[in-house]
Amino acid sequence: MSIDSQIHHFQQELRGSGCRLVAVSKTHPVELIREAYDAGQRLFGENRVQELTAKQPELPADIEWHLIGHLQTNKVKYIAPFVHTIQSIDSLKLLLEIERQAARAGRVIRGLLQFHIADEETKFGLSLPEAEALLQETAGKLQHVQLAGVMGIATNTDDEAQLRREFQTLRGYFEQLKASYFLADDAFREISMGMSGDYRLAVAEGSTLIRVGSAIFGSRAYPA
Repeated sequence: MSIDSQIHHFQQELRGSGCRLVAVSKTHPVELIREAYDAGQRLFGENRVQELTAKQPELPADIEWHLIGHLQTNKVKYIAPFVHTIQSIDSLKLLLEIERQAARAGRVIRGLLQFHIADEETKFGLSLPEAEALLQETAGKLQHVQLAGVMGIATNTDDEAQLRREFQTLRGYFEQLKASYFLADDAFREISMGMSGDYRLAVAEGSTLIRVGSAIFGSRAYPA
């Protein structure tokens, strides 16, 4: 299927669900991103800062760029002038650096707290106590970061029961943080979970953002 038809497929499938599509364009050239844009897609996700900063100037200014990969603090400055949402905030140090660089750029950057929900040690993310400590430490101090929700990467497995448990865990974290820290904050509303292989389960468990790459663009185009 073409990129155009896949974008329209997801638009139809998500209609009425309250969930939006982040098209994960990592490793794919700007020509393919433009095809998805021309089909009406506006949210795009990239994993690597170097790749994102190379693509961004070549594409329309109204694209909503999401950084979804692990982010080192020394690279925040390169994306702060234009990134819309950083989905992978996994430490106090990183959050404070995003605040600093967003202030320098005169912008407000949306951020999601990334939680470790997978049964895999290689995944990044906070525990609930770590997230609560981070929020307590930054209470009233964030002027240029708008915390908008949570993100998690589920285990790479075909076990639907396990995937549902992990998605339910992330939704539970969201609900606890919402009740304790963001009850009056309408901006704190995102649960980013679900990818090409498991997005239907994630949507059923309350996802508001799915991150889909291969189901739109095909296999990743790694450089030779």
